[in-house]
Amino acid sequence: MVGVGGVRVCDVFVLGSGLAGSTVATVLASQGVSVVLVDAGSHPRMAIGESQTPQLAEWLHILAERYGVPELASLAKVGVTNRVVGPSHGVKVHFGFQRHVVGVEPDPAESTQFAIPRVLAQNSHMFRQDTDSWMFHTAVRYGVQVRQQWRAEDLQFDADGVTVTGANGEVFRARYLIDASGFRSLLAEKFDLREKPARFKHHSRSLFNHFIGIKPYDDVVDVPREHRPPIKWHKGTMHHMIDRGWLWIIPFNNYKKSKNPLVSVGLQLDERVYPKPEDMTPQEEFDSFLAKYPAIARQFEGARPVREWVSTGRLQYSSRKSVGYRWCLMSHAAGFIDPLFSRGLSNTMEVVDALASRVLEALRDDDFSEERFEYVEKLEAGLLDFNDDLVNSALISFSHFRLWNAVFRVWGCFITPGVMRLTGARLRYVVDGDNAHFQALEKTENPGLWWPESTTFQRILEVTAETCEKFEVGELTGDEAADIILKVVQDSPEVNPTFGWKDPATRFVAPNTLDVGRFVRWGLFSAGPDMRKLTRFVVSGGVKAGPRARKLL
Repeated sequence: MVGVGGVRVCDVFVLGSGLAGSTVATVLASQGVSVVLVDAGSHPRMAIGESQTPQLAEWLHILAERYGVPELASLAKVGVTNRVVGPSHGVKVHFGFQRHVVGVEPDPAESTQFAIPRVLAQNSHMFRQDTDSWMFHTAVRYGVQVRQQWRAEDLQFDADGVTVTGANGEVFRARYLIDASGFRSLLAEKFDLREKPARFKHHSRSLFNHFIGIKPYDDVVDVPREHRPPIKWHKGTMHHMIDRGWLWIIPFNNYKKSKNPLVSVGLQLDERVYPKPEDMTPQEEFDSFLAKYPAIARQFEGARPVREWVSTGRLQYSSRKSVGYRWCLMSHAAGFIDPLFSRGLSNTMEVVDALASRVLEALRDDDFSEERFEYVEKLEAGLLDFNDDLVNSALISFSHFRLWNAVFRVWGCFITPGVMRLTGARLRYVVDGDNAHFQALEKTENPGLWWPESTTFQRILEVTAETCEKFEVGELTGDEAADIILKVVQDSPEVNPTFGWKDPATRFVAPNTLDVGRFVRWGLFSAGPDMRKLTRFVVSGGVKAGPRARKLL
């Protein structure tokens, strides 16, 4: 709509048309909101954050159901994504980890793997230039007005809204502004929102690219049968761990229906230990890294990058606040930790859900007070701060395998309950369409924690972070630190023993359908009170959903 003086008017103005911006724009437009979505770049384009998690898949299903955007569910299952978006996405069956030491062959006994039960998830490696472009055009189909190659030059807020002026002179007037543009946020700059330095404990910088011709790790190492993981490394996200760093390998060519030959590669290094070299190109630095680790180097024999390298400084950034009167810094515009554990898009979709519901209410009531958005602020802070504790602990532990094996269990054992709470709410919602089921998920003192209702999980994470930091400064040996963390995991009645999380000898956690059944029985009758309550919540939700429950999982 064009208003007075040629100013274009809308309800919500969104900066940034990546997956975050396009999703929130689509969700709002699906509810009848007039939305403008702009971006300084254009689609298609490379983006990282390619590895899915079960929690992300569940949030995509929730957004699809709650806001009537079925397209979002198409991103939650690898087969559907390859059929609907295009045959360019890989499959993610597991999270795999192998420790490496400079100059020697890796010890196959120093590896771990968590294979995601197929009955619970069918995750993918998302080829983001295709998924993001597809979601952008989905927003267009829902009526979102878009501008590509459009740079916002000025933001002016007043009591009634925000005026956005483009570098081309075009002016928009909106009732609310969402900044989903990432690190280079105009809103963060305008209000000087960045914390300098970032408040996070974790430190890393990154080099990343897409490659062609990378060999599967399974083909370049000779591993004794007793140390072979149950799932081939090439079927999931491979994490090569080094002291104070790690390398991701994310294949898009590992799914039978994918026609994409590329593999995503990213190296994360603690910049305090590995300062960014001033006398090397990114390719030269990456080659020098490969020269130190023989097994990884064999993966790259004959491989070549297909894009320009991206080489960053410290990845971590944070903001002193993320919501204000008529604005929100959303997800990666508010802060970032590290790609480890692939939490970025899951966090994003959780924020989309929390923010969209409040924007809709604010538009209805014409009340944009900061108090209405207080939960979004707490959620974004919690998602970053809790992840900082976990990721920082992991990077510290990479130098000592027993300690990593303990941290691996803290991360892995709470993935399942983190997903279950979401699934239980969604099962109930499809029965009666009552938003109260999703609103109940927000009634917690620990927003942003994967299982926020569990004080046990919060305590285990706190012990893990404190213990790893003591190891880092030499107050504990690696074995002493590992023993402390393993004990708190093993002593907890809320930690699932049926998958092997309490047994450090179980380095490869790969539950089958029978194991899932045992887990449900344990959760119903033998677990601690938090886990019993959660399991009964999910099972009763499945009973209420009836025959539909199988299709919804």
